Amino acid sequence: MPVTPPVPVEAPPPVMPADVPPLTEAVRVLLRLTIDAGGEVSQVEVRESGGEAFDRAAMAAALRWRFEPARRGEEPLEVRVDVPVMFEPVADAGALAANEAAPAERSSSMPPASMGAEPPAPAKPELPVFSTTVRGQSAAPPPVAVGDFHITVGQLADVPRNSATDLMLLAPGVMLANHGGEGHAETVYLRGFDAGEGKDVEIRLDGVPLNEVSQAHGHGYADTYFIIPELVQFLRVTEGPYDPSQGDFGVAGTVEYQLGLERRGITASASYGSFASRRLSLVWGPPESTAATFVGVLLRQGHGFGPNRAYANAGLMAQTELRLGPETKLRLFGASYGARYGSAGVVRETDVVDSRLPCDADADSQFFCLYDPNQGGASQRHIASVELTSRLERGGRFVQQAFVIARQMRSRENFTGFLQDTPPIGEAQRGDNTEQSYQGTTVGLRGRYTPGLTWWGQPQPVELGYVARYDNVHTRARRLRDKGGAPYATVFDNQVRVTNLGAYLSLRGAPLEWLTLRGGVRVDTFLFGVEDLNRPAEDRQGARIPEESVEAYGFFASPRASAEVRLTPRLTWLTSVGLGARSSDAAGLSDAEFAPYARVTSGETGLGWRWGDGPSMLELRGAVFATRVSQDLVFSETTGRNQPIGPSQRLGAFGSARFQWDQRLDVQASLAWARATQPLPGASPWKPWDGTVLPYIPQVLGRVDASWRGSAAVARQPVGWSVALGHSAIGPKPLPLDRYSESIFLFDVAARARWRSVELGVSVENVLDARWRESEFNYVSNFRGPDAPASLLATRHFSAGAPRTVRGTLTVYLDLQEERP
Repeated sequence: MPVTPPVPVEAPPPVMPADVPPLTEAVRVLLRLTIDAGGEVSQVEVRESGGEAFDRAAMAAALRWRFEPARRGEEPLEVRVDVPVMFEPVADAGALAANEAAPAERSSSMPPASMGAEPPAPAKPELPVFSTTVRGQSAAPPPVAVGDFHITVGQLADVPRNSATDLMLLAPGVMLANHGGEGHAETVYLRGFDAGEGKDVEIRLDGVPLNEVSQAHGHGYADTYFIIPELVQFLRVTEGPYDPSQGDFGVAGTVEYQLGLERRGITASASYGSFASRRLSLVWGPPESTAATFVGVLLRQGHGFGPNRAYANAGLMAQTELRLGPETKLRLFGASYGARYGSAGVVRETDVVDSRLPCDADADSQFFCLYDPNQGGASQRHIASVELTSRLERGGRFVQQAFVIARQMRSRENFTGFLQDTPPIGEAQRGDNTEQSYQGTTVGLRGRYTPGLTWWGQPQPVELGYVARYDNVHTRARRLRDKGGAPYATVFDNQVRVTNLGAYLSLRGAPLEWLTLRGGVRVDTFLFGVEDLNRPAEDRQGARIPEESVEAYGFFASPRASAEVRLTPRLTWLTSVGLGARSSDAAGLSDAEFAPYARVTSGETGLGWRWGDGPSMLELRGAVFATRVSQDLVFSETTGRNQPIGPSQRLGAFGSARFQWDQRLDVQASLAWARATQPLPGASPWKPWDGTVLPYIPQVLGRVDASWRGSAAVARQPVGWSVALGHSAIGPKPLPLDRYSESIFLFDVAARARWRSVELGVSVENVLDARWRESEFNYVSNFRGPDAPASLLATRHFSAGAPRTVRGTLTVYLDLQEERP
């Protein structure tokens, strides 16, 4: 199919360099531009120099040009083009007047003529001479399911968010909760799953896996708090196990953060707000590089909205993209992060109502109070990644990635007070505070190969991929004394080594003009090695070494398939089915065991409709789904971890809409319903609506994000502005013993105004100052003291959500690119 070249839409001419003498002859600069699928100039190279000053002027102008993108049929492409730019001398005043009068040759950035001197002539760009070398597609690949979302953050970055984790809310059916403090990983609720801090959702950062195996806090723990939000360009959220590239922990789905910085230059931002919250960010994108090259630094600190909620953290992320040839590029990425945070934990509802907590007696002080001030944690993370991408003939691609992660975490939590410890005879109860620590290294390789095959005159995408990952970690949990915090008992202490080798095959074909079939299979193997360092020092046969080695092996294959029917040019019906799996927690394996794993079977069917492909578009999606898991996990307050409960199932539906208009209005809304149950023994797997309702999982979730941008003249000066709204609606959550939580409605707003390179903004989260419970539980506890009798009646416990929070922000844009109105 022929390629249609890009067409210039906006190409203001360069400004004649001010520090050069009057020209006596023309100067020519030949630029090579990379124009992406959106029509933006993503990279500029000088092929033929006209001198340093002229090169700089030509490159600065080229970065502001816009094009109608090149296309193969209706599909936009990224291409490389050669554009000569001519700087011409002025022959006489008449010629100068003619140049100034020609609309095509005028530039808004042209300086006025100097009095008493011959003004320089404007530079004149020639019509581009386009090369036919196609660089490939930058548009998102077609979805594998209705619930496969390629989300551009874009304008919705205006909506108030505390961290990059909050960007997950752009996908339907997602809820986040946190009972551990600002720096602790969020609990993710997705597609009717209580995915914990990552046990049922695979999380990646540009291909680097973030889920941690056999984590002391929970198998699959994944902390995304270290990701700098300003550097997140896209999110891919695949709800359900439908893509062959999805791997371990992809039970409810997969979330992948894709980094990039569109704005070139330096952006510095400082914020101050309620509860002494301070935030300082600095991001930099070299002007002559692509969005894949950036550096970002983020510092955060605050007292928190109540006692023992202070936090401090710092992170750095940097990436550079190097061209090793016309068809090969190398990306080098690194991240470093450290955090310390306090946690208020949970409190009993009855103690809040009766004002028994050790805070002032007023309702607000009691609501935000705590029992144990020794809760909190600290964490460190360091990542290095190298990715090599080569484009092959006939549209093929070969990608190789190597990564290494160094991780350390320690957290302390107390859910039950004085209930779990059985002290030695004659001694008092020592307390239930639990310390969980995790330290280790992950190294791995990932790769994928697309040969670019063509059958019957049509491209037939085929992809082969692999993953090799090795984890060597030390994971431990201990009980701490209530007084002094000294450890008095070890719950578990394991040195874990896990090797995961996986491969997948994915292919797509269109046997009929209106039908597209996708399918594939993924195979994973796991080798577990565990050194249990907490065995008894003696048994029935006498003294023994308190250690033991365990080796186990696991294997599973996961086929996935989908069928897409184009009912009209804009309306698509998509049905997807797939199998997925969650690997075993190595701490629970026995020697020489064929390692069990949780198997998930899922299917969904629904419709998608889209109008527009440019700056204005409307996309609607809706689907119903059913999922069954062979071995699920539910949070246990007595251990502070997730514990197995047997099989579970989900039945649900969702709808989503996104509307964008002319880079001014961007609105995304979603509504999701899911019912999660534990089937009765012997029940039919074809009745996913039967069974006992699982606790903590909300059945109804709604979310709206909206941003409106515009410009106005203030004292004859152009001022850009924006207003944004975020709204979450969370239906009642079932709790153990047939209790339900209250519904939650939260509203966040933000506004900003920009004049030249300075921007002022204000954001307000929880505008209505609701008193809401971020996490709720129902169980037995004793927080009254070691000598108090334990109540055998379960009661409601909760961790308080943040009250109204106001934050002001000053942002300065240095070396800024010109803003479009």
